[in-house]
Amino acid sequence: MADSSEKKAESKWVRITSRDGYSWIVERKVAMASSHLKDALSDDSGFAESTTNTCHLDERGAVAETVVEYLAYKNQYTGVRNVPDFATRVPPEIALEL
Repeated sequence: MADSSEKKAESKWVRITSRDGYSWIVERKVAMASSHLKDALSDDSGFAESTTNTCHLDERGAVAETVVEYLAYKNQYTGVRNVPDFATRVPPEIALEL
């Protein structure tokens, strides 16, 4: 029992890394807003991400940063009225990559 509660305490945070080596530490519930990351982090998936709590995005750092920012935005504003438009936060030079 102590081992499983320790494992849950360890897994509150996950690391998201970009292909050029940048990384972000985010709460697991924020990362779970992405179905791709949710599937990779699922305990029964068998993926390495579920044991290492690290997800690799095959995107450059600026794009991955915007993805992480969007996941945090989605988590913060879920169920809230009068949500600010996220599109105003996206730099035009990476809009097509998203």
